This record gives sequence, structure tokens and C-alpha cells, in this order.
Amino acid sequence: MTQHETEFNDGNQAGGPAVRQGMVLAAGLGMRMKPITDQTPKPLVKVCGKALIDHSLDALARADVETAVVNVHHLADQLETHLAGRKAPAVTISDERGRLMDSGGGVKKALGHLADEPAFLLNADSFWLEGVCPNLPAMARQWDDSKMDFLLLLSGMPQAVGYQGSGDFDMDAQGRLSRRKERKIAAFAYCGAAIFHPRVFDNTPDGPFSLNLLFDRAAEAGRLYGMRLDGLWLHVGTPESIGEAETAIARSAA
Repeated sequence: MTQHETEFNDGNQAGGPAVRQGMVLAAGLGMRMKPITDQTPKPLVKVCGKALIDHSLDALARADVETAVVNVHHLADQLETHLAGRKAPAVTISDERGRLMDSGGGVKKALGHLADEPAFLLNADSFWLEGVCPNLPAMARQWDDSKMDFLLLLSGMPQAVGYQGSGDFDMDAQGRLSRRKERKIAAFAYCGAAIFHPRVFDNTPDGPFSLNLLFDRAAEAGRLYGMRLDGLWLHVGTPESIGEAETAIARSAA
């Protein structure tokens, strides 16, 4: 176990609100991970011997999350079989075999498995090496239901491994987020981890739609907030990024 992983085991610290439920988005087709995903669902791709989905679920468990929903679509039987062996958090499957619902539609379809209270939302293709302060518990402490619809975990470009984009958001002094301007480079990339309240899915489409619809709504209302990652973000979206992530992990343990 690395120093980063040991620090992450500290769990939620006293004094902040508890977030006891979460969801991991795991239904995507993994097109950029081909040819690996022709036979293996992307969430079961391994980094340092551990499936990506387990990196996400272990992060939730270490933050004292008790229940988690995982949506499935591509090669869903493999993913369900793998998840059947997990003990913590307790996993419920949201089945999208019949129709892939995109990120926002997938969460909306799963709302029946979630309580009407804040929840973590994680992508299955991202995780991070912790810094001094474990990130998910820190997000829970920072969450303010009275002014936030989403709280996003963000990485600065120097802390991002396997990410080739131009950033997603800029952040003001109060933590409110605005979208990257066209043909500009933003200061922060979204790490694929958030806290949201289920109410944000009121008045949303019944079919597939992207979470970006809700991010933009929240930003326009001044209710989209961010927290800077403490540590190193590992984005595993392509076959090449697997090796990049494993190299970063090995260096962190040296």
C-alpha cells in the first residue's frame, strides 16, 4: 500500500456533513479504449492489477459511503459478475442493457435506487492519488446544500496524467465555476468526481442526455461549484493511458 492509499484510508473527518451514497457511471462503450473493450468492459480494465471500477468503489468505501449504484450496458454480464463479489459499499445495479442513457439520463434512470439526499457521482475511468487531505471526505465537508447543485472535483493541468484536453472550467474566488471559453485554455479539468443533489434532475429529458446540460444550468444559476484536487489525477481513457497511470503510481510509491 502506498503512502497515498494509506492517507486515503483516514475516511471522513469529524465536523462535516456525511454523504452516505454514491453512483459510478460504468455503462459507456469505451470506444477510445478499443481494441481492449471489444472483449472487456472499460470499467474492468486493470491499472496496477486492480479494475478501474474497484478504484472508484474503493474510494467511496474509504469515504464511508454505505451504498452505491453502478449502471451497466456494454458487456454488462461481466461487470455484474465482478461486482457480485463486493462487500462495501453495497452495490445496486441500474440496468441499461435495453437503452444506453448517456451520463445524465443514466443518473436519472438510477434515481429510484438513491435517497433524496446528496450523493457522490464518479466516472469509472478516473481516479487519483491522494495528497495530504483525502478528496472525497473534503468534498463532503465543503458541500453546502443551500447554495450548490453540484460540487465538482477539479484538477489543475500539472496534476493531470493521461489528459490531453484544454481544460473544462475556470473558478472564481468563491469556488463558482464557469465554462471554458471557445479557443481558450481553462485552468481546471473535471476529474470525474462530484457531489450532487437528486433535485437537479427535476424537469430533465426522459431519454438519454448529458450531464453537461445540468452543469450548464447550475453554472447559469450560480450553483455550480468546484474544489481543487489535492493529489494527482489519473485519467484512463485510452490503452496508452494505462501505462501512464501505472508509471505515475510507481513513482509515487518510490
